Amino acid sequence: MASTLLVPPAPPAPVAPRRRRRGGVIAALIAVPLVALLAGGTVWVITQTGRATPPALGSVRFVNPVGIPPFALSRVEDGVRVFELEAAASESAFVDGGATPTLGYNGPYLGPTLIAERGERVRVDVTNGLDESTSVHWHGMHLPAAADGGPHTPIAPGARWEPEWRIDQPASTLWYHPHLHGRTREQVDAGLAGLFIVRDVEESALALPRDYGVDDFPIIVQDRSFAADGSFAGGIGMQFDGVLGDTILVNGTVGPYLDVTTERVRLRLLNASSARMYDFAFGDGRSFDLIATDGGLLESPVQSTAVPLSPGERAEIVVELEPGERVALISDAPDPALHAGSASFDVLELRAAASLTPSPEVPAHLTTLPSSDVGSAAAERSFVLSGHDINDRQMELSRVDFVVTVDTSEVWTVRNDNPLPHSFHVHDTQFRVVSIDGAEPPPRLAGWKDTIALEGSRSYRLLVRFDDYADPTTPYMYHCHLLWHEDQGMMGQFLVVEPGQQPALNTDEGENDDRHDH
Repeated sequence: MASTLLVPPAPPAPVAPRRRRRGGVIAALIAVPLVALLAGGTVWVITQTGRATPPALGSVRFVNPVGIPPFALSRVEDGVRVFELEAAASESAFVDGGATPTLGYNGPYLGPTLIAERGERVRVDVTNGLDESTSVHWHGMHLPAAADGGPHTPIAPGARWEPEWRIDQPASTLWYHPHLHGRTREQVDAGLAGLFIVRDVEESALALPRDYGVDDFPIIVQDRSFAADGSFAGGIGMQFDGVLGDTILVNGTVGPYLDVTTERVRLRLLNASSARMYDFAFGDGRSFDLIATDGGLLESPVQSTAVPLSPGERAEIVVELEPGERVALISDAPDPALHAGSASFDVLELRAAASLTPSPEVPAHLTTLPSSDVGSAAAERSFVLSGHDINDRQMELSRVDFVVTVDTSEVWTVRNDNPLPHSFHVHDTQFRVVSIDGAEPPPRLAGWKDTIALEGSRSYRLLVRFDDYADPTTPYMYHCHLLWHEDQGMMGQFLVVEPGQQPALNTDEGENDDRHDH
């Protein structure tokens, strides 16, 4: 017996109004070349070509109200919450000059926000309305491999995919996007992305902003460039990072501002760019509370003035405003160790109303996290990222790189051997950062993570756990989340099996494998 569950009214779908493109939107480019010799003898020269930079701080006119992605409507069938998504081609109006061909879920650009409770069974009925294959990966979600939406589960044009699983992880800000082998960057950059918010009883009991679109806002940040006809512009060429744009979009809006009506607002920051690194801060240097990272709440708020995010990473912050003030959310220059540019630029303006509804202070304690005990780890593995390889290999769909046993933990040491940017994302699991070059991680990295930025020649030691789901036929992925790197094959595969279970796919475990069983 099917029934419909009422949800709060959805805010209007995000629309980016047309605006006059100002002189100076075309960015200044990096003038000093960076030369790097990578694996296999490849020489990358990063010059002016392709390294676009958004306009300098203070030069953006915030003239458009930021779009707020609507709730994804859902229904309940036999105890399962069902969402519907359709990927389709459309057009959007971002800049003067012409309409921009875009892709979106249930709309012209980006997708609705899915919201579900811990403990619920959910199903997402995905229809592919494109003229090419796609897939949908639930980034950060703990779920069976067959529902993960990686490159082994493509959706053909006109086909429908209906993954179902039980939500079993803490309240967190996750996201969804295509993961089609070799085409991920193109489809994400064209607009296929959206948030998936998990709620739970513990987080709901805290005095935190959580009224979606009122004091709790999705902030999906992307960089794009536009051709004279309004289409997305920018090619790769010999650009190591991938495509970098000269215009910042927030929720699909150019020159965005956010009207604030409460003393405190919660911003759910997502770096949805395919290559750009951000270091989010406020233009006046004010502090804010960092309350959550990729996989959920930190134990206590971390008083911060900046939070760096590489592609795919998320952070939840709570910032306080005074009546009538305006302040810009900006990106400072990233850590020089990332070699990811040296520019600071505007992202979004917050505009406080003349009178603000009072908000409670952020609680001093948010949650209790388990200790990062490496003593019980079943194995240790090493991953070296260099060029577009991981452990001197590129991904092959027919090869599984290693096999792990369900309900065990492992310690993974991950290192970027290049002076140029990389990141590291693991499917299915939320890991803990144990150490960075032997030292304790900073407080901002003390919680649950599924993606980290990798500075050159710096080693991250991660505690990774594989709970609940075993499947000898369908692998999970680990990869660099700079999307062009992923498309070039900077990715690997692992299977999770029951004790003593044999994998059904070819595995080359043992070759180039630095595992040490405990």
